[in-house]
Parts: sequence; C-alpha cells; structure tokens
Amino acid sequence: MRVMVVYAHPVETSFNAAIHEVVVETLRGRGHEVDDCDLYAENFPAIMSREDRLLYHEIPANRALARPWIERLEAAEALAMVFPTWVFAPPAILKGFCEKAFVPGVAFELVDGKVRGALRHLKRVGGVSTYGGTRWRAFLAGDPPRKLFSRSLRAYVGATVPISYMGCYDMNRIDRARGKAFLDKVRATYSTW
Repeated sequence: MRVMVVYAHPVETSFNAAIHEVVVETLRGRGHEVDDCDLYAENFPAIMSREDRLLYHEIPANRALARPWIERLEAAEALAMVFPTWVFAPPAILKGFCEKAFVPGVAFELVDGKVRGALRHLKRVGGVSTYGGTRWRAFLAGDPPRKLFSRSLRAYVGATVPISYMGCYDMNRIDRARGKAFLDKVRATYSTW
C-alpha cells in the first residue's frame, strides 16, 4: 500500500521526530511504499493569500494552491499525519496543508451546499499528536486536532474507512519510560496497517 505520511514539526530532535521515525520505519517494515512528506523541510506554502482564497472554489484551478502535494495525496492509498498540538490546534503549516490540499474537487464536492467526500481512494487514515497539557485539558478545549480526524477527515473518506488517532498528552511532564511506552504503542498501531 502507498502511504503518504505528512509530518509537521520544525525540530529534528523533538519527540515528534521520534514518533515520525517510528511511523515511517514501521510502515516500511511492513512492506508499504511510504511517501514521506515533511512540510517544514519541503517549505510548504501554508499561508492562504487573497488570490489563493479567490481560487479555492474554482475547480480545477484550485489545484494550483498545492499541486505537487495534491498529486501525492491522490496517489496515496492511506494517509498518516504526525504533528504537535500547539495552542490546542495543529501547527499553522499543517493547518495550511489542510486548507490548500483538501480543496473542493480533491477532498470533497459541494452538492446542494452539502459536503460529499471525495477521498474515497484512501483505505486507511491515522494521526499521532503530542500535547503539552493533559487529556482533560484538551477535552475542555474541544480537542480540535482529534476532531480533524473524527469529523473532517471522516467526512472526506467515508464511514467505513478505519481512522486511528493517538494523542500523547502531558508532554510537559513526560519521562523516558512513558515516552518509550508511547513509541511502542505507535509502533504496534502502525504495524497493523
């Protein structure tokens, strides 16, 4: 299976970098072809300009917003995202990726004002994120990153596609043992793909 792994963290020594490495190595170890998309290394143009927004609903011209990444997404059979949660949301670069790659005509169609998912070629979707605060704190804030998977991506891929989401909470107080246990859990989850 061809898996697009979208990674969004600027620091190569971060715990997110370790998670990313485990996801990629595990998927490759299972024989999957991995398209490793490091948004920071690839200088993804995350800002939605006025001109970009005016193109947003113009199919197929809106593909120009992120053409190379859209083509990679369309070539994928599965999608995994690894990112931190900052200020109760994904990093701006990942939000920009979602805004520019998940456009009408690619991720969804608007039919009578309602969203009809168009990423039906994806057989599996997964996400792994770290949080500085506790799960309870994320819950109180509405946990927008979790909702990206449970609601937005769910609408794009359909009800039958397996979606997994893992959060490593309370990173501000994580110790080596808990970090290792979480990486083991990530490895176990992605070894089932």
